[in-house]
Amino acid sequence: MTEIERLITELPDPEAARSFLASIEVRHPRETARLRREMSLLSDVLALASFSPLLATTFLQNPEYISWLGRERKVSGVRPKSELLESLARFSLTNSTIDAHTLFARFRRRELLRIFLADVRGLATVSEVTENISNLADAILEHALMLARQNADNSYGHPLERDDRGRTRPAGFCVVSLGKLGSRELNYASDIDLLFIYSADGDTDGTGGRGVVANKEYFAKLSEEVVRLVGRQAGEGAAYRVDMRLRPNGSIGPLATSLEETIRYYMTTARDWERQVLIRSRSSAGDASLYSRFFAEVQHLIYRDDVSPLDAFLAVKNAKQRIDGSIKSTEAFDVKLGRGGIREIEFIAQALQLAYGGRDRWLRVPHTLISLSRLAEHGYIDHRELTGLHDAYTFLRRLEHILQMEHGLQTHSFPDDPSKRSVIAGKMHCDSAEKLSSELERHTRSVSRVFDRVFRDAPDMPGETPDIAGRSIPEDPRPYPAAAEGTCHAPLSAHLNSVLKRASTILPKAEVSSDTTFAEAGTSLIDVVTYEEDFGKRLAALRAEWVSRLALIVKADASGRADINSVKAAQTKLAEASISAALEIARLEVGSKMAVSFDELPIAVLALGKLASGGLDYESDLDLILTFDGNAEIPPGVAAIEFYSRVAEYMVTALSGVTRHGNLYRIDLRLRPHGKNGTTVTAASTFVDYIRRSAAIWELLAYVKVRGVSGSRGLAVRVEGDAVDAVFERASAVDRDDLAAETRRVRLKLQKERAGRGELDIKYGEGGMLDIYFAARFLQLRDGIRDDPQHRSTADTLQKLRDTGSLGERDYRLFADGYDLISSLDHAFRLFYGRSTKLPVANVKVMETLADRMEFGSAEELGERLAIQRMNIRDAFDRVVAIRG
Repeated sequence: MTEIERLITELPDPEAARSFLASIEVRHPRETARLRREMSLLSDVLALASFSPLLATTFLQNPEYISWLGRERKVSGVRPKSELLESLARFSLTNSTIDAHTLFARFRRRELLRIFLADVRGLATVSEVTENISNLADAILEHALMLARQNADNSYGHPLERDDRGRTRPAGFCVVSLGKLGSRELNYASDIDLLFIYSADGDTDGTGGRGVVANKEYFAKLSEEVVRLVGRQAGEGAAYRVDMRLRPNGSIGPLATSLEETIRYYMTTARDWERQVLIRSRSSAGDASLYSRFFAEVQHLIYRDDVSPLDAFLAVKNAKQRIDGSIKSTEAFDVKLGRGGIREIEFIAQALQLAYGGRDRWLRVPHTLISLSRLAEHGYIDHRELTGLHDAYTFLRRLEHILQMEHGLQTHSFPDDPSKRSVIAGKMHCDSAEKLSSELERHTRSVSRVFDRVFRDAPDMPGETPDIAGRSIPEDPRPYPAAAEGTCHAPLSAHLNSVLKRASTILPKAEVSSDTTFAEAGTSLIDVVTYEEDFGKRLAALRAEWVSRLALIVKADASGRADINSVKAAQTKLAEASISAALEIARLEVGSKMAVSFDELPIAVLALGKLASGGLDYESDLDLILTFDGNAEIPPGVAAIEFYSRVAEYMVTALSGVTRHGNLYRIDLRLRPHGKNGTTVTAASTFVDYIRRSAAIWELLAYVKVRGVSGSRGLAVRVEGDAVDAVFERASAVDRDDLAAETRRVRLKLQKERAGRGELDIKYGEGGMLDIYFAARFLQLRDGIRDDPQHRSTADTLQKLRDTGSLGERDYRLFADGYDLISSLDHAFRLFYGRSTKLPVANVKVMETLADRMEFGSAEELGERLAIQRMNIRDAFDRVVAIRG
């Protein structure tokens, strides 16, 4: 067998590849000769021909694309819109004799060669593929808008509007994308759903050949031209099918509406499903700031805090029923609209966003997978459900891509014909059609279960932030296989299992299991980001290295090679290294954007909570306060708070921004001076003065643990010292009973608000972790007991309080034993099932797994010990934080 024949027989449709090779040998012998010299390029071209007759035809019609692909296939990653615009401009120059709409169709077809090759070779995730396709559409829309605007200006002149002072200025225009393009999840053959907004009514300046017209007419003509250029069906087809039916008033409404008209429509006339559509919306071309102004005015209509979850879910359910009613009866399964299909995954995300996004702004994100991750992190779906939905979405979108790229048609039908299914199975890397059908059934069944659970249960969820982990923990306590057999001896949470899977592509196996590398997991990350050339690449490099290092910790933890204290210490050091790397990214970014140079940013990052005490655990938030040196020099003409806010924005984005490479931590800045009403970053002197003069007692209970963790070392040490001095200075002036009363009030308020009735909450519930935290901090403030700089953990603090006489031996023992049990239980739960304070005591298998990990004889023994310890903790809390009158 020749090497070429071997390549062909390994493809999912060998006959298609042979037919293509025979055709290109006859029609383009020069290109065939090159392919025979470059076997890797031949392999890629034959793969595309085997997977897609459409792309095989593209090569035969445009043989020069083979040389182009030979260059482009070596460039990986997502191609941003800016690069695609440059590429489209060059393509336009070399194809200047063809009509613009044909130019766009050809350019899109050529770029799909590059994108689909990375897809079928497994070199890009589904998110990367759809982002590439979406960026391609954005670039074509932007170029089309430029051409259309040139034509409109030549005819009518430039559109003008008046500002609040009556001065004329240019009017803006924005192409808003909705649906899959709006969330950057476009398919190979998707329609693009658009609406057009212009900034204000007015008139053109009359410098065009046809004189003055109203802005309404100008932008109507402009919109028509954009739709024609992008969507005209002629010759080689359109670049995209443009759907304008989602604009205000649908098909009977004008193509373009003013910002004021558009806002008024969504405020007064739009139906619920029309507002739901705006969840997945953004600016694709034109004036992006115009879209920002629009969305700022209407987002409260989408994410409402005055709508009950029941109403929100009914609205989505009605939308789903309308879609179901429009599906034509067919024997083929529809991977998009069928039961358990892509649309159900999207509606799960959107329903929960509508129900709770009004009170939780962090949920307001258009991308389906990112929104599902955020919903899981805030407890609206559990991590088992997240894993199932993520895997199903990935599988179904890949299947959809395979179906669509066969002939470039907008199809979602999985054929019943066995021979066709067999070919598709090969393209999906399944052994047989039966295995593919089984996988499809498994994934759709998984989606259906979550869909039914969400729409059945969600309206009845109590409170503002329902935590469903307690009743949705899977019956099988070992759903996630270890990433390396023989190394991890326990099931892992979906989050940690994902970390190990991602790390397995980065770390060699020998290094993953090394104790030495575990010990070095918290070393500096600065070099990882310094040598990358732009913001996006720095974020990607930081995330990749972070995943690798966290994987080392997880491996050592799950295999029993590291104890809980070592694991938490390693995670704390990793977080500190990540913060320092994020600050370095911010330093490089402001240096580039503002043309300034800092060897070291005059910023101090202060930690509270688990990070401050050195007890960070899996999926813990980072409670931070950001301060700056008010005397440091900054760029002239820029206010200090503006400059440092920009630095803080870059830093926080580097740590918590969700990209296709994931994110590192959730950042909580709510304990800054004045809370949500305060500035993100505060002058160091202002922060210390706030503690001395304004901080409430409950804030002192938090600030007593403050620790400088990153930034300017000298500034961090100084601010930490001054802040701790201020905390104890303020506390010394507070009456002992007032301090006790306020400590009890805040603790019991959190218990009432956060611990659900009938649920066992090991943090917020009676006798939970917060009893110990609040009691210890109360004693520190009452008696002036400062943390030992080298030993800040809760266990260390309790021991110091006992040694100084602030805490009696009996209560010390009750707190210490209780803390040891609950912190170990919390850690085990995070390791196996993810972050949750609610313990599913009714789930026997889960409790048995936890008991086994903690070396109890049975789940009953663990439950009994926990019940005793919680009673002891609450008794000790009541004695310590008693009001003596």
